[in-house]
Amino acid sequence: MATETFNQFPSYPEMIYEALDALNQEGGSNKSAIAKYIESKYGDLSQDVAKLLPLHLDNMKANGDLIFLKNNYIKPGPDVPAKRGRGRPPKPKAPLPPGAVESVESAPPKPRGRPRKDPNALPTSKKPKPATAAAGTDVGSTTGRPRGRPRKVRPQPAQDDDDDVEES
Repeated sequence: MATETFNQFPSYPEMIYEALDALNQEGGSNKSAIAKYIESKYGDLSQDVAKLLPLHLDNMKANGDLIFLKNNYIKPGPDVPAKRGRGRPPKPKAPLPPGAVESVESAPPKPRGRPRKDPNALPTSKKPKPATAAAGTDVGSTTGRPRGRPRKVRPQPAQDDDDDVEES
């Protein structure tokens, strides 16, 4: 029974934590460094490490057991900076002391986008259209020419008039 527990390898999360502790790099360790350490310590896992290590690293990252920062994996701790980005809450701000005047920098940011419609506002009436003139003329034009590109005009075929030509 003692030999069975001796030959058994620790779980992947335990091996990953052990590798991070042993490598002890300031900015964390990348996936290849962790894989090399595990292969050097537990030589029989070389084929499994390539397949299972990324899976376990992703699971640990999703669970919050590891932090992925600048392509390196770090154990979470008080000295690790919080990741800020899309979907992250803003940094906590220190409350103003009582009696302090808010400046432009400390005022809350302006809302983005178009403001919402007021449900209690009266409906606005649409502007009436002016009386339409004859078709083909533009009402809003001051020069009398229609707006836009002019229509294509087909040239008239030339007619041969034998009566007008004098014979010499």
